[in-house]
Amino acid sequence: MDVILLQDVEKLGLKGEVVGVKRGYARNFLLPRRLAEVATPGRVAEIERIEADRARHEARTADQAHEIAETLGKTVLRFEVKAGPTGSLFGSVTPSDVADEIWRTRKIRVDRRRIEVGAIKRIGRFTIPIQVYEDVVAEVKTLVVPEGGELPPEEELAAMEAAEAAEAAAAAEAEAAAEAEIEAAVAEVVAVEELESAADEGDDVAELVDPGRDWPAEIPSATGD
Repeated sequence: MDVILLQDVEKLGLKGEVVGVKRGYARNFLLPRRLAEVATPGRVAEIERIEADRARHEARTADQAHEIAETLGKTVLRFEVKAGPTGSLFGSVTPSDVADEIWRTRKIRVDRRRIEVGAIKRIGRFTIPIQVYEDVVAEVKTLVVPEGGELPPEEELAAMEAAEAAEAAAAAEAEAAAEAEIEAAVAEVVAVEELESAADEGDDVAELVDPGRDWPAEIPSATGD
């Protein structure tokens, strides 16, 4: 079925695009989370009208592109977002957010696909390159600010990012250690079950034992002694 994306969805498309997806994916994931809406003929026509209106404000010549790039170079975008204590966002600032904010503040239309940045997931100061025309690139200064606050100095931002990276590394290491412990325990149980099965069938258990492994103190014998 066809849906209209209401937000950028990784590996699927950008906000405002009409994409075809499986019906179950739409009903169980995209629609309940308000990431998309059903692409009715009326809504598709409305989006096409809006895009056509915005397209009139898009660079059509190199001279126009340089003028737009100069304007964008003087622009500072600001996004106030919810963020955690280490500066990580509860969500992200996407290329579509950047394009929409440029339109809102400057009435300049830029192609979302030519905004050369992925989703921003931390507070901070960013310079976002945008290809305005074939060989014309504008750089837009962007502030991603914690909701109700201001950005700390760069040194503090770097320290926050380093702290979050250290926490993530420690969590990954602990998870890997836990998984290794579980795998070892499972392997031990499987090995003991194999020995018990061999003993029940009268095989020589001694030939199956790995001398480098720590085995239980007692292993059942073939005779049951």
